[in-house]
Amino acid sequence: MSSTDTRIAQLREAMRRLALDACIVPSADPHLSEYLPERWQGRQWLSGFTGSVGTLVVTADFAGLWVDSRYWVQAEAQLSGSCVQLMKMGAAATPSHVDWLAQQLSSGQRVGVDGQVLGLAAFRALSAALAPRGIALDIQADPLSDIWTDRPALPEAPITEHTAPYACVSRADKLAQVRQAMRAKRADVHFLCTLDDIAWLFNLRGADVSYNPVFLAFALITEDNATLFVGEGKIDEALQTVLATDGVDVASYDQVSEALGSLELDQTLLIDPSRVTCGVFHAMNPEVPRIEDINPSTLLKSRKTDAELAQVRIAMEQDGAALCEFFAWYERAVNGGERDEPVTELTIDEQITAARARQADYVSPSFATIAGFNANGAMPHYRATPESHAVIEGDGLLLIDSGAQYLSGTTDITRVVAVGTPSADQKVDFTLVLKGMIALSRASFPRGTPSPMLDAIARAPIWQGGVEYGHGTGHGVGYFLNVHEGPQVISYRAAPGPHTAMEPGMITSNEPGIYRAGRWGVRIENLVANRPWLDGEFGEFVCFETLTLCPIDVRCIDVTLLREDEIAWLNDYHRMVRERLSPRVEGEALAWLHAHTEPLLVS
Repeated sequence: MSSTDTRIAQLREAMRRLALDACIVPSADPHLSEYLPERWQGRQWLSGFTGSVGTLVVTADFAGLWVDSRYWVQAEAQLSGSCVQLMKMGAAATPSHVDWLAQQLSSGQRVGVDGQVLGLAAFRALSAALAPRGIALDIQADPLSDIWTDRPALPEAPITEHTAPYACVSRADKLAQVRQAMRAKRADVHFLCTLDDIAWLFNLRGADVSYNPVFLAFALITEDNATLFVGEGKIDEALQTVLATDGVDVASYDQVSEALGSLELDQTLLIDPSRVTCGVFHAMNPEVPRIEDINPSTLLKSRKTDAELAQVRIAMEQDGAALCEFFAWYERAVNGGERDEPVTELTIDEQITAARARQADYVSPSFATIAGFNANGAMPHYRATPESHAVIEGDGLLLIDSGAQYLSGTTDITRVVAVGTPSADQKVDFTLVLKGMIALSRASFPRGTPSPMLDAIARAPIWQGGVEYGHGTGHGVGYFLNVHEGPQVISYRAAPGPHTAMEPGMITSNEPGIYRAGRWGVRIENLVANRPWLDGEFGEFVCFETLTLCPIDVRCIDVTLLREDEIAWLNDYHRMVRERLSPRVEGEALAWLHAHTEPLLVS
């Protein structure tokens, strides 16, 4: 038996002891984080699937992993030979895991899930589907804890202060902004459990989660003080003294349930139902009045100040300089034939990370680098491993999606570059994606436009080519915080609610793509910032400022498919990249920059 099959068998035995007929293992922690500390990587430990998103469901005679289209190819490969079946979320014939459970189980049967990592919204959806059929939902049972004997402990990395000039708004001012929002909602107490909200609000950073500079914590905020619940010893005495001057107390991480349970009946509590787990929710006294609404900090931190955007522009220049160094090496090693040993997808990751690490204010990658050559590039969330990776040789396309955390900002960029001579079909796909990226880059729209409505602008040129892609076109990006940040998302599959309104200061990715399974993938990504454009008779309008600074490989373009205005945009972009990056690079990197920012001329 494979290790996956052995662990699933152990889980089933634990389920029998707990009288459970089904078990759900989500990809989540008590803070509903995207990237999880090792302690909460239970779904990966059980199934062997290493993607960041997926839900495992196990019964006595079935084990299935629900993942969306970004992970179908990866999951199929990693689940091969195991008892876990791939369930393709979004496919017409595949029910959601909630509907599947409601269809497959009978009245009187029981479903178990760890309520400490199950989102409140997910709990309510499960209850609504299962309860009418007489199926019980147990959020206290955690069979995984019985079998994961070497489960990692809680992370112990110290918490540090994010200080000026990088922290452009003081902790006191941020707390005042949140309290103003609380008063507007008539709330006396506000509970926070999302890690990036907490890090932003208190101007603190940590290293408990890979790639995101956050730390495990909860927070309770009242009109007069705030309490930060963190692991023992993670905040030293000096920092505790600094926090106390802003009315912030420090308590133990495991005291949060007690604090929630002791809230008074005359205190109205503000919580975000989409950002809290049902386990934490049920620790509260149900008699305490509650207001359920989006965390005020989610909206506040998404709107970067002018001072923060100025810092981000510096981070983009640092990142662009590092990429010039990397791509100069790449051209010499791959297309120049000057290689001592084969260049692989793993080498790409090593070299691009090393180039960034030489930059001032560099902290870490902002996510795991995706370097996919030809067929591997067709998997949007591909990750090369020592056991499975490609050598960069021959002809085709190399897709590189990477980013970094700097003290002054977070970067995320995708470039596709030529290896040898790309085919005519590869150039067509590249050009269609470029047209979509340019179209969205040039968009202007009324302030407050729901972000999902912008998706069709980028997709239109790709749809006209008879092609579609499964991921969203854009996600919010934090300020030296999470590389994926809400509330805005550019995806027609997302609900265009009021909280998705595009407001000045927001930073969003612009990353359309085309993926030919088994052949190649194309994605071109820049980060853009919402900037005021026009205030006139028809109200305020917003446009995008392109933040990312790195040439786009014109060798991959079919110029006959570009209009004059699209070529003009590309030439203007390359002119800006050259002007901004030239002072930061020299030698081979400077020569590469100049060679790849020459105007694109049409004969």
